[in-house]
Amino acid sequence: LCAGIKLREKGQDDFLIFDREPRVGGTWQRNTYPGLECDVASTLYCYSFAPNPDWSGLYPPQAEIREYLERVAHDHGLEPHLRLGVAVASAQWDEARARWRLVLSDGQEVESQFVISAVGLFGAPVTPEIAGLDAFEGTVFHSAEWNHDHDLHGERVAVIGSAASAVQFVPEIAPETEQLHVFQRTPNWIPPKQSEPYTEEQKETFRRQPELLAEARENLFNLIETVLNYLEPGGLQMAEDAAREAFEVVEDPEVRKKLTPDHPMGAKRPLASSKYLQTFNRQNVELVTEPITEVTANEVVTADGAKRAVDTIILATGYETQKFLSVVDVTGRDGLKIGDAWEKGPEAYFGVTTSG
Repeated sequence: LCAGIKLREKGQDDFLIFDREPRVGGTWQRNTYPGLECDVASTLYCYSFAPNPDWSGLYPPQAEIREYLERVAHDHGLEPHLRLGVAVASAQWDEARARWRLVLSDGQEVESQFVISAVGLFGAPVTPEIAGLDAFEGTVFHSAEWNHDHDLHGERVAVIGSAASAVQFVPEIAPETEQLHVFQRTPNWIPPKQSEPYTEEQKETFRRQPELLAEARENLFNLIETVLNYLEPGGLQMAEDAAREAFEVVEDPEVRKKLTPDHPMGAKRPLASSKYLQTFNRQNVELVTEPITEVTANEVVTADGAKRAVDTIILATGYETQKFLSVVDVTGRDGLKIGDAWEKGPEAYFGVTTSG
């Protein structure tokens, strides 16, 4: 969307934007699991040229972000350029014509001088290789493909995975389940998240004085840049100490120990929540750290021999992150596939063009 807006600003009108989804919004259109919201404060999580005084709070929810992106696309005249619900199946370089030939999911072909890939890093959701998972007779779905038609009320539910998506949806579904088993492979640092809603007075102030919104954005931007660029081990240790205190809300010392990471803060992406850790104080929520060995028709079996009967399995197991441009079959000069060119990792000149 940003690329399209900037092209129009430069007077370039001969471009198309393809998206396999029926609406714009990218990850905020595709992911719809309960509790989904941004981890970056709303003053910064928006386009610099399209500030939004109407965010409901500091960390906006998924639907609100998607609506914002739709509004920006409309306000900047992108709708005539959008081709929604149309995936790009392949892109092949024609050396003689110095053009890309795109084959679309509906069979049409498009020729283009330039192709901008904005498919993001997270392509296909990962289904874990667990013996018997495909023979499970209950309901199975991935957090990235949430089944809103399935009612979890009164069910026995297994959540496999405990990172970014699980931290957000587990507190939302726990109250409606009869029993919730959260299968954790690696614990995460989870500092608290102060998600305060904006009052109508605050929103009105942002509307009347847009310079305040711009100032808040700049201050947050500078703070994050400073932290990322100059954070020394001492600063990381302070952040870790503060995060460690957050685990004190977990009442059971054994559960608290299992939830606490043994890697230093910053070694993995820290998560943020003021609900997730507290969820393990509920009588109907169990943290399981024994590895899963198999799934039967109605049970999840762990390495210690324990069998847990469940009605639904929710996979919170992330995305295929090592197959760059995995959703488009890209062929360059002399038939070179981009998967082969990037076999040892992606390389690009200034992130724009890659050899062959």
